[in-house]
Amino acid sequence: MSHINVDGKQLETLELFEVEEVRNDFPILKEKFSGPKNSVLPLVYLDNAATTQKPQQVLDAMQYYYRHQNANVHRAIHKLGERATAAYEDSRKRISRFINARSHREIVFTRGTTEAINLVAHSWGRKLIGRGDEILLSEMEHHSNLIPWQLLAKETGAVLRFIPFSRSNGTLQIGHLEEMINERTRLISVTHMSNVFGTINPVRGLIQKAHDHHIPVMLDGAQSVPHLPTDVQELDCDFLAFSGHKMCGPTGIGVLYGKEKLLEEMEPFQGGGEMIGSVWLDKATWNEVPHKFEAGTPDIAGAIGLAAAIDYLDRLGMERITLYEQKLTTYALSKMREISGMRIFGMAPFRGGVISFYLGKIHPHDMAQFLDSKGIAVRAGHHCAQPLMRKLEIPATTRASFYFYNTFSEIDFLIDNLKQALEYFGYGTG
Repeated sequence: MSHINVDGKQLETLELFEVEEVRNDFPILKEKFSGPKNSVLPLVYLDNAATTQKPQQVLDAMQYYYRHQNANVHRAIHKLGERATAAYEDSRKRISRFINARSHREIVFTRGTTEAINLVAHSWGRKLIGRGDEILLSEMEHHSNLIPWQLLAKETGAVLRFIPFSRSNGTLQIGHLEEMINERTRLISVTHMSNVFGTINPVRGLIQKAHDHHIPVMLDGAQSVPHLPTDVQELDCDFLAFSGHKMCGPTGIGVLYGKEKLLEEMEPFQGGGEMIGSVWLDKATWNEVPHKFEAGTPDIAGAIGLAAAIDYLDRLGMERITLYEQKLTTYALSKMREISGMRIFGMAPFRGGVISFYLGKIHPHDMAQFLDSKGIAVRAGHHCAQPLMRKLEIPATTRASFYFYNTFSEIDFLIDNLKQALEYFGYGTG
């Protein structure tokens, strides 16, 4: 048995899966690119924090829907409509089980994490937050968990406050939490795992502290849910948002988990078909949760694809996935630290498979382009976290991010090419 530690919780897992067998499930990982001197380059995909690749099982599930079940949901009494509705609602139930929600009624389908956070800001925030009230975020938030609250604060006169992070290691300074909470604090909304630092924030303690003061907590789970075992009842978070495309599912589908009592109290986010109970020319009543938040025809195939992705992750085992990624990340960090001129941002003791770095004087965009010429896909830029970059006093970083289908040999290939980049840009390997 092997042991891992996430957010102070000890986990156990059986022997790891065979990564080469897993890779066979992903058609895109067999892609080749033309290299210099008529060489052929394999794809080394290290941009998983941006989006993940899709296994054949997900592609098959979505194709099966379009070939055998395609119809609008909830409205038809014909057999095809019944099949589509059953598949769509079964997907909701499978997602509910994956995060251990109390009920599938607590699962709202959205277009992704961004829309889910906007939904809460609009439907919950505009009803309960007023002038002078405070919303507590952190300095490491993705723009998706910052801009919606900025818009709400501008509209209502609320105040945004920010838990600082340590520049030295990229961890939240949670010790400041108690002094930042006061009688005007209405909500805390933070990322569970940073998309820049890879830091896994100690959200269980944060949630408990917030609840001691009767303050609800929203988690941005875009980076955490795909990589960590997630139990919303154990966390006791009030809202959780995550995206399908970051966990082997399709783009354009995501999830808002909300405690049923809170969802019941909230107004709809959008108006139209499906979210209504009854309609007159001058008034309307709303459907029950979660349907009152799902106006119009939903992304049925996307929901089915996300459920197939969750089934795939369940078969591998989330604890196994976490353990493998931690081994991969530890290996990558050890190799990267050996390179002269390497500056790594974020050295939290509990972290996921995201490494942001700056190598020598090579601009991250130049580095990403050089690596791309070798068949290595990484991300360069501010990663939708401009305030974080400003605090670090840098314009951007290069970011390598891993998933369970990456290999140690791919890490070695990355390291070799980082050293080659130093030579290519005239800095040597020192």
